[in-house]
Amino acid sequence: MSEKKYWNEELETMPREELEKCQLEDLKEIINFAYENAPYYKRSFDEAGVRPEDIHELSDIQKLPYIDKKTQRDTQGVGSFLGELCAVPEEDVIFISTSSGSTGVPTMSPFTKKDFDEFQDTESRWFWQVGMRPKDRYVHALNFSLYVGGPDVIGAQNLGALCIWGGTLPSERLLFVLKTYQPTIIWTSPSYAWYLGETAIKNGIDPKKDLSIKKIIVAGELGGSIDSTRKAIEELWGAEVYDFYGLSDIFGACAAMCEAKDGLHIAENHILVETVDIHTGEILKPGEIGELVFTTLRKHARPLIRFRTGDIGWIDNTPCSCGRTHGRIHISGRKDDMFIVSAVNVFPSDIEAVVRELGGITGEYLIRIFEKDYTCKYAVEIERNNDNPETDEEISAKVSAALKARIGVKPSAVIVHPDGGLNTRSEHKSRRIIDERGQTYNI
Repeated sequence: MSEKKYWNEELETMPREELEKCQLEDLKEIINFAYENAPYYKRSFDEAGVRPEDIHELSDIQKLPYIDKKTQRDTQGVGSFLGELCAVPEEDVIFISTSSGSTGVPTMSPFTKKDFDEFQDTESRWFWQVGMRPKDRYVHALNFSLYVGGPDVIGAQNLGALCIWGGTLPSERLLFVLKTYQPTIIWTSPSYAWYLGETAIKNGIDPKKDLSIKKIIVAGELGGSIDSTRKAIEELWGAEVYDFYGLSDIFGACAAMCEAKDGLHIAENHILVETVDIHTGEILKPGEIGELVFTTLRKHARPLIRFRTGDIGWIDNTPCSCGRTHGRIHISGRKDDMFIVSAVNVFPSDIEAVVRELGGITGEYLIRIFEKDYTCKYAVEIERNNDNPETDEEISAKVSAALKARIGVKPSAVIVHPDGGLNTRSEHKSRRIIDERGQTYNI
């Protein structure tokens, strides 16, 4: 089995016409199931004047109303412990995870036994896709406390890899694990992968020579899909970096890179993807950038029908060079992270891409958003390399010009700090945005 390219070749290479036929069958079943068993869906469908039998083709999903995080919060705990979106009795639920609550009250994500088993089979598929095999030793360096990515380690175990349940160990302890047990694959966040590599070097450990990491899986932040960030981590570790994407609302990793690294294949046997205009909700064509809307096709504990994810991106359904036929999503940023300067939509990911690829600076950054003269402005703080002969003024001008060229609007200021002066390095998600209009984001 270890010589096979695909975890499930029939599923992963299914012709799109056949894949969409399967999606339609599952869509009809889950909509009917939700209508019959989840109080919220029966009420909202009735109010919208639509019934399950009105769904004849995939595009008919547009007849149904959207839901979002607010819907989850408003219905959670209403009528029962699991709330009005839940479509099964509590005794059928064997696992729940919760969201971080960083943008409001944490929301629960329940799973039946079948939901959970299919979730882990999908994780095995992603691990196999990036090249994990039974001979690998794998460190799962993700939070196990209520986090939906924690159980993903079971997908690696089901594949046959030797798994080390690292969790959120302190960096020194994790480096001891990496040096002592010589694992070949690790999963963490992009910012922590960078931080851990730097910490290793400061402790006299060369990640390329002293450790055996050959592949790094990253998730939880956009860095893994930003070429400059991904390549910087690869250079630091001498390893291949692959980005995963997941939602606590659905399951751990819902999408993953393949060897082509041209977007992330999404599990279309589990998720129907739409893209909509972030302001009007108008349906966009594949390839057009907007807010991603997901419908779960097989999750029965809590179906999500037309869930507005808040993630901005687009889906590519054209053939991939890897041979997989499931569409690839490209994520640009979070809707609630985006800010507008001089009528231009600015995403932190664009700023990160610039800062990571320029020479003479460490790649660390902090964004400050503020208002001046009733207009939104932004400033960027960076760190210079210790051996950079340029003046702070020269570095500031270089970064400002590069940001203007990529984004279209230059920052009001670029502030230069010495190496280590920003204090943005973190063992988990890094604090990158300070919104002085009243909000702080972790990305």
